Amino acid sequence: MDRRWVGTDGLEVIPAWRAGRQVLRVRRHGWLVADCVSVAEVARHVDLADLCEVIDLPRQRGYEAVG
Repeated sequence: MDRRWVGTDGLEVIPAWRAGRQVLRVRRHGWLVADCVSVAEVARHVDLADLCEVIDLPRQRGYEAVG
């Protein structure tokens, strides 16, 4: 399961790999802002209180979207 956090104004934080090291990639509207090696570094670019983790719920068999 992939982890992802979203915020205001098209902000997204996702785990990624860069040069063999795991980083937290900060993007705004799909454009790279920074690859951060710590949460403290992410906080320089983002108000952490504005982030919300996106959780993909498992789909139930036989369920079809209405509308």
